[in-house]
Amino acid sequence: MTGTNDSGRDGGKWDPEADQVPGSLPAHGAEGAELGSDYPSGDGADGADGGDGADGDDEDAEVIDAEILDAADVSAAVDEAFADDDPLALALNQRDEYLDSLRRLQAEFENYRKRVAKQQSDQVARAALSLVDTLLPVLDTLDLATEHIGDAESADGRALSAVAGQLHDVLGKAGLERDYPLGERFDPNAHEAVGHLPDDEDGTPDDGEPVVGQVMRAGYHWRGAVVRPAMVMVRG
Repeated sequence: MTGTNDSGRDGGKWDPEADQVPGSLPAHGAEGAELGSDYPSGDGADGADGGDGADGDDEDAEVIDAEILDAADVSAAVDEAFADDDPLALALNQRDEYLDSLRRLQAEFENYRKRVAKQQSDQVARAALSLVDTLLPVLDTLDLATEHIGDAESADGRALSAVAGQLHDVLGKAGLERDYPLGERFDPNAHEAVGHLPDDEDGTPDDGEPVVGQVMRAGYHWRGAVVRPAMVMVRG
């Protein structure tokens, strides 16, 4: 069906866009413009950003305050957070702390045990050395008595020799060694020279090194260390 529309044109359907006045905004555009006027402009957005900056300053201050907390406060805060969130995590954290404390205690006890054992060993060694120093004059007396006995084959001579031999054997097993360097090369670290003897063709070595020609007093070593050097007369 055809007819005449309001504009006086014949035929066809009515087109709203055709009757629109050039340059005018559509209805929905106008509504959008009116709605757009209710929103803040770019300056308002900048103002909102400024508000966020103020909040950022407060957060920085809180961070600075958190950095100065001591270890106890931090640990308490962590435990409280774990207790609120996960009891299992709190239990694991406490377990690790107990294990660390136990390891430190065990290491300290091990060091203490070693230190006490060393101190006891040193005390025993010093006590033994003190006993050896006390026995040295007795051993010297036995040596002099054995050397100056009239008849070594007599009953008294054999008894004295037996006693001296047994005492030397017992002390030797404990670590005391007797040094009687007659005819050996002179060693200034183990021998104490108190005199010089004339050269002897049979007693002087070919290289001309001095030798011990006479032993005035025997020396002793305790577990490898010189307790008392031998007192000797040197030849060569």
